[in-house]
Amino acid sequence: MSVVYLLLGSNMGNSLQFLADARNHIGKNIGAISASSSIYQTAAWGKTDQPDFLNQVVKVACNLEPEIVLQAILAIETSMGRERAEKWAARTIDIDILFYDLMIINHENLVVPHPFLQERAFALAPLSELAPNLEHPILKKTISTLLANLASDLSVRKLAN
Repeated sequence: MSVVYLLLGSNMGNSLQFLADARNHIGKNIGAISASSSIYQTAAWGKTDQPDFLNQVVKVACNLEPEIVLQAILAIETSMGRERAEKWAARTIDIDILFYDLMIINHENLVVPHPFLQERAFALAPLSELAPNLEHPILKKTISTLLANLASDLSVRKLAN
């Protein structure tokens, strides 16, 4: 059984509902969610002239190969109305693989650990709730250390549970 950390994000429509729906789809199509972080509100990253995002990290136990997990994610995103017309545009749902066990994968369509994880407070903050001592297999630093050393002015605010 593999442990996969997924980052969920939404900034269109009822984002809380989209996150909940994504968790349901993940449970049915990828594997059991064993833990979920709090939900965080964050200003948009990359393309900043859009609504704030809601983000959450989930820890999933699955028996699928990484490429099959990616295919399942893309199918979930499509079924939930995700359109890929513009890079970093607003979206109903975005699901990224942050870690797949401690594997290092560098394929054309799949790079794990996520290549921008160490630059994104909106991913590190919720991930640090679930796995503060998880060591990045390339950077050789824990998630809590990466978050503490992050030089970012992007506001990340935990929503009340």
